[in-house]
Parts: sequence; C-alpha cells; structure tokens
Amino acid sequence: MISIVEAQETNKMIREMNLDVRTITMGISLLDCAHSNIDTFNRNMYDKITRLAENLVQTGQDLERQFGIPIINKRISVTPIAIAAGGVEAESYVSIAETLDRAAREVGVNFIGGFSALVHKGFTTSDRRLIASIPEALATTERVCSSVNIGSSRSGINMDAVKWMGSIIKQTAELTADRDSAGCSKLVIFCNSVEDNPFMAGAYHGVGEAECVINVGVSGPGVVKRALEDAKDSDFETLCETIKRTAFKVTRVGQLVAQETSKRLGIPFGIVDLSLAPTPEIGDSIAEIFQVMGLEEAGAPGTTAALAILNDNVKKGGVMASSYVGGLSGAFIPVSEDHGMIEAVQKGALTLEKLEAMTCVCSVGLDMVAIPGDTKESTISGIIADEAAIGMINNKTTAVRLIPVIGKQVGEIAEFGGLLGYAPVMPVNGFSCQNFIDRGGRIPAPIHSFKN
Repeated sequence: MISIVEAQETNKMIREMNLDVRTITMGISLLDCAHSNIDTFNRNMYDKITRLAENLVQTGQDLERQFGIPIINKRISVTPIAIAAGGVEAESYVSIAETLDRAAREVGVNFIGGFSALVHKGFTTSDRRLIASIPEALATTERVCSSVNIGSSRSGINMDAVKWMGSIIKQTAELTADRDSAGCSKLVIFCNSVEDNPFMAGAYHGVGEAECVINVGVSGPGVVKRALEDAKDSDFETLCETIKRTAFKVTRVGQLVAQETSKRLGIPFGIVDLSLAPTPEIGDSIAEIFQVMGLEEAGAPGTTAALAILNDNVKKGGVMASSYVGGLSGAFIPVSEDHGMIEAVQKGALTLEKLEAMTCVCSVGLDMVAIPGDTKESTISGIIADEAAIGMINNKTTAVRLIPVIGKQVGEIAEFGGLLGYAPVMPVNGFSCQNFIDRGGRIPAPIHSFKN
C-alpha cells in the first residue's frame, strides 16, 4: 500500500524533478494467431491486438488524472514475429509489419515492439524472412520496432547474424535517408535479450510469458540528480545510500501504476523495470548526474566508476520496492535522448570507445549513437560483435542501436524528434575488420556458461 507520506514525496518529485512513468507496455502473445495464409494471420493478429489493447491508452490517461503522475507512453509488445509467423507461407513479412502498425494506430499507442527474431544459435526459415524484411518494414511503418538477438552467454555469438545485421542497418539507413536515417532508431541488436522489457525499440513478449501482461517502465534521472545535489560533498557510502533510497521511491510509483493498470484492465501485472531513462529535457539527464557526482563532463576519467555506482544502487533500491522487478533495470546511456551526453560528445569529452567501456557496467549498450553515413557494413558488424562480447562474457544484456546517417559526417547533427531527440554524428575507428567479420560461423559460449 502506498502511504500518504509517499504520495506527498511523489507529488514533489513530479512537480520539481521531472519524475514520470516512461511507459505502460502491454505484452500480448500471438501464438494462437498462427496460420499458413498471411492474410488470415494478419487478420487474427490485428483482431487480437485491438481487442486486448482497446482500453490501454484510456486507462493510462485516467490514471494520470487520478494520481497526477505523468505517463508518457502507452505501448504494446508482441511475440517475436519470426516465431508467431513461423507457419506463414510467404517470402516477405512486410505486410505483417504494416498490420502491426495499423493495429498500433487503431488503439493509439506510440510504439509496438516485436518485429523480432532470436537467432543466437542459428536461423530458421522464418528468421531469415523476417530479417530480410526489416529495412522495408521500418521504412514503410511509423510505430513498429524491431530487434534481433544475435548472442547469449549460454550459446555464444552467431557471427553470421552479426555480419548480416551490419548490412541490414545500412539498408534501413538508406531507405530512410530522407529522415536522417531514422528507421535505424527503431532497430536494436541484442546479446542476452530479455522477455519482459517494456522499453522500445527492444521490447517483445517472450514465449515464457503469460497470454497478456502489463509491464511498466519508470524514469527518474531528475529525481536522482536532485537527491545527489543535497548529498553533494558526502563520501561514497552516503552517495550510494542516497541513490538507493531515491530508487526505492521512484520504483514505488511504478509499482502503483502497474498494479492499478492491471486491476482496471483485468490483465496480470508482469514487472516494473526501474531503468533510469533520460529525456532531452534539461534536468532529466544521466550525464548531469555524473556532474553532480563530481565529474566535469560525461566521459571524463571516473565516468565508468560513477556509472557503476549509479547502476548498482538503482537496482539495490528498486528491488526493495517491488517483488517483481524485471526488464533491464539500471541506467540507460543513449546519446540522442540525453542533452548532457550530447553536449559531452560535442565538447570531445565522450567518444564511442568510452561509451563502449561504460556499457560494461550499465543497462543495454551503445544506444542511439549516430555515426557517419558512409561507415562500412563490416565496421558496423564489428561494433555489434564487440558489444555482444561484453554481454556474453559478463552475463548481461547488451545492445547496439547505431544510426549511420546517410549524407552526414562527423560533427553534423541528425534530428529524430520527440523523445528520440537529436545527436551529433560521432567518429568511428576507420581501420578494417572485414576479414574478421567474413570468417562466419559461431563464437562458442564462454566457459562460465556451463552451469546447471
């Protein structure tokens, strides 16, 4: 039960510290929509999504009015389409993406995730069809998000998939070149993807999930920043305690919204993801937290340690506030969605290599990073392989959301709009990894994967 004192603290965090619930995401299983005819499959899928999610947006709006808590996004995730459409007799899945887009528009959600494939040990015929459809699917839809899991700590890394995804990213960039290659902002390449992630673009509804669930993602960089300002000159123990207490309060807000949404829709509550997700708004930045902790800019020496402190203590505080913490739960470090990170890149404090080092200790990985449009496919694949290796060896989720902005070079700005913000184009290492990527096959799982 949420107490009166907690409610008062929550109101203050909303008014003064940019606290919001970033998303209510409804996960929907499409396994019972299976059919060999693609038109029938599309109809089954559309009918089920629009029936179950009919009241999702209205419920979110009602909760906003009742509790005064901003709920920024209402979203849907579905069973990975490569699995749900496995029996479909069609060479292209673009019409499936278009149907998802139409269903999302009908119920009013801003994104629908799950145009996805899980290929960490190899490809099915359906996986190949889906991946080949990604560029056109993302170019012709507005709300569909896609993800591909190319590795895991238990199975190793599918390097054939890594190579292919370098090409898919470039194709997607070229097909959406008139929008600063924004199609790539809806495509995530994972190692160790999770089944209950409410955040886009990587959300999908895992096969181990219930028929339909409600997952909530909270956000509170501004709240953490304000709390740390009050503990500015304290030692590290006090710093950690402050982050933990703040994460507890933020997670309680997510728990309240998740429980109420579940009750009103008659759909089981899944998880609260307590990731700190920044926005382009001033005061809602992970990079600003680093500055309050004592760093001149994100990327300065000490940044990886500061991020490790933040990530660990957000998790420690969050798990005390909810029995069902899941998703990714930590700190996101997207470049385009965080004005402080953007400034750090523009000042030369933050490089792609430093971002990669930071991903060893945070949630996800190289997120919303704009790179030159003429970057080679093999170089993109090499970056994906590096990030996947970090996830595989460290038994954590890592991901890549790179945007090769066609026609733009280092220092120019790519505009994505809304929560996606804008990003300066960052330089990449120009030395070739072509022969390495061309080897193909699968990198075996690390020795610590053999646990049972």
